[in-house]
Amino acid sequence: MTIALELPEIETVRRDLDRDLTGRKIKSAELASMAVLEGYRNRKQFTSQLEGRKVASVRRAGLHLCIEIEDHYLVIRLGPGALLRRQRTKEARQPGTELTITFTQGGQLRLIDPDGSSQVQVVHVETIFEDLPELDRLGLDPIGEPISWTDFAGRVLGRDTQLKDLLCDDAFIVGIGDVYSDEILFTAGLRHDRVCNTLSSQEVRRLYRAVVEIVHNAVKYRGTNLEDRPFLDIFGVPGIYQDHLSVYGRAGDLSPRSRAPILRTRYKNRWTYYCATQV
Repeated sequence: MTIALELPEIETVRRDLDRDLTGRKIKSAELASMAVLEGYRNRKQFTSQLEGRKVASVRRAGLHLCIEIEDHYLVIRLGPGALLRRQRTKEARQPGTELTITFTQGGQLRLIDPDGSSQVQVVHVETIFEDLPELDRLGLDPIGEPISWTDFAGRVLGRDTQLKDLLCDDAFIVGIGDVYSDEILFTAGLRHDRVCNTLSSQEVRRLYRAVVEIVHNAVKYRGTNLEDRPFLDIFGVPGIYQDHLSVYGRAGDLSPRSRAPILRTRYKNRWTYYCATQV
């Protein structure tokens, strides 16, 4: 089963798109089906909102990519197994290409999504939170804005929930899933099933530092490309943070902290990887 991309991968895509698309004018847009559209009667209703518009910037709200086209956003939420690719107009289309945007100069942007699990929508800049209310309920964004230590500590210590559940909750912090939650907890020396309000002040500080360190390092290495969660950037180049993972997917390997085998356990229907030194 393919699992969803997390914040470092989406931020890598956003940065590349912002550098590569800003200032380009959309010539045409084409959809293979209605699979990825949200709230449209037909394909033409969607594509007509894109044609002739110029890209001003590419932003991000949580895991939603927001391509600013004048006074609107083209909002893309990538589903599991989906990817965005910049390609030449004459290149053959891959199976599963759902959306093709052609620019007056500079080739195409293609959304490749064999399962049709992505979501694509054009919304007005001023009504984005009304059209997508889930964006108004997002938690801390460790890349989009600096996280206040006091705010972080208050939110952690006020919860009667297990740490892995907290880290994977978008209402607490955006874009953290199985891969990076395991890495964060290893770096902080804390178990996945530790209850938040039992942490000491020192442990919360370690968790805070680990969140910032792991997420920013994963962006630095352009995301994590795994067999069950493949990631290629918009130019088709895989991320390399998998070479720096300490525990995720490494059950049986020696822990870099204790030199004892890395453990894994079933936690709420999914595998969690950890070291015996985590408490």
